[in-house]
Amino acid sequence: MPIGVTPNAPPSPPTGLAHTLQSRHVAMISFGGIIGAGLFVGASGAIHKGGPGVFLVYGVCGALVFLIMRMLGEMAVANPGKGSFAEYAALALGPWAGFTTRWLYWYFWVFTVGAETVAGAKLLHEIGLPGPVWGIGLALVALMTSTNLLSVRAYGELEFWFSLLKVTAIGVFIAIGVAFIAVFAPGPHHALQTFAGHGGVFPMGFAGLTAAVPVVIFSMMGSEVATIAAAESADPAANVAKAARTVALRILVFYVAAMLVITAIIPWDSVVVGLSPFKAVLDVIGIPGSAKVMSVIIITAVLSCLNSGLYITSRMLFELARNGDAPRILGTVAGNRVPVFGTIIGCVAGAVAALAQIFLRDDVFTLLASTSGDIILFIYLIIALAQIRARRRLEADGVQLKLKMWLFPALSYGVIGGILAVLALLAFMPDQQMTLGLSALTVAAVFGALAMKRRAARA
Repeated sequence: MPIGVTPNAPPSPPTGLAHTLQSRHVAMISFGGIIGAGLFVGASGAIHKGGPGVFLVYGVCGALVFLIMRMLGEMAVANPGKGSFAEYAALALGPWAGFTTRWLYWYFWVFTVGAETVAGAKLLHEIGLPGPVWGIGLALVALMTSTNLLSVRAYGELEFWFSLLKVTAIGVFIAIGVAFIAVFAPGPHHALQTFAGHGGVFPMGFAGLTAAVPVVIFSMMGSEVATIAAAESADPAANVAKAARTVALRILVFYVAAMLVITAIIPWDSVVVGLSPFKAVLDVIGIPGSAKVMSVIIITAVLSCLNSGLYITSRMLFELARNGDAPRILGTVAGNRVPVFGTIIGCVAGAVAALAQIFLRDDVFTLLASTSGDIILFIYLIIALAQIRARRRLEADGVQLKLKMWLFPALSYGVIGGILAVLALLAFMPDQQMTLGLSALTVAAVFGALAMKRRAARA
């Protein structure tokens, strides 16, 4: 027996996350990550603002998200196994970037969990589930939390089937819509009249398209979740690279094609904001029971976002604790290598956000929720800056990259310009100014917390 080894010593407790997610889990998480209530229901607001031409807004915003994912893919392949995208930002720009990105992303997803909880509870209440909305909401949070606490494999498996249902539903919807237009409806000529005959393709002009940008771009957030999930798989770099290569096709098919089908079957000015245009299309086609089926799919999309939101909040707190930016207890894991305390805190924070939305006055909750509204754009800006810094450093060291951002550095700076352009558009929209201002104050508050932390460390 080696010297210093105690016979029958108990095994050391686990200190890191599990790596039990399979490639199919990560692929489907990234594949369905951008498909949520923002598409199934939020598309009504985008169509109402931009008209049939809103498909161009989806295409342009989708291209921006695609390029962000390409940047993440480059950094992931160059730094395999280094954690989430926040870790890439920290490696490239310094600890401040990791601190800022993780806290902002956690804050963003806490409010997302709250909003998705209320949306799911209201939908279930509307279709006949007994009990008050707040009770149904708390039950949903508890259910998704228990899944996350079981194991990361349990989360991945549930999210795999959620995403598969969403992806299949969109694919079937598009196929049915195209068949209806080409074969069963009065014909493509009638579809063209529906598409362009109600004030033209751009009835609200350029102003309408720009007004649709906030709705569209926030419905596409979520692809970066693949980098967090991939860190708990056996081959993180390959899984992130795969997600980076395929996100463009997903956006093209699921968003652009869906918008074209919707506005070719029902007039854009008949779309009711807040109601699913997918349901309206299926009603026109006349498929029996389609409204109930779509309700189930929307509820699934909401539960999927809720499931992922709880997962993300726990992993962000885990990374923060491991880097000394949050209480150390949040960096501990249970025997199944799940960060239990981080998951529970995410559950509590999401439940509080949900209850606030139900019981606070609308203006008070809107004020709170608005502080997280545009945060994702600031996070994307940090990612773009990190990619430029990391790429220049790697090129200076003579490293040969296996996955590259195209047309570097011009396209990388173009992404930064695109993000700044979106922020500028929001700044000039009266109904978006408060959201942008409060989000900027939240970013400033995180920087203030970072400064206080550094001052305390020097004391």
